[in-house]
Amino acid sequence: MLRIAFIDILLFALPFLIYAAYMVAVKGTAPGSVWQAAPILWLAAVGFGLLLVTMVTLVQFSGGDKSGTYHPSVIENGKIKPGEID
Repeated sequence: MLRIAFIDILLFALPFLIYAAYMVAVKGTAPGSVWQAAPILWLAAVGFGLLLVTMVTLVQFSGGDKSGTYHPSVIENGKIKPGEID
């Protein structure tokens, strides 16, 4: 679950990172002054859109069999048997 949270954070931050790299590399802006005139609202909107498209795509095209029956994990003989979909 932590891996998914890190991926979500990276996808949201990606437009900000690309903008900062562009401003420093191409425009020659000092790294400390990159954010003074940055279009924060647009970068946040693009990051949110990228995050939303990725989440919808992952939900739609990943996962197990949608028509199966889910059996939750149980403890048998002192050991955890993981959940499964039949």
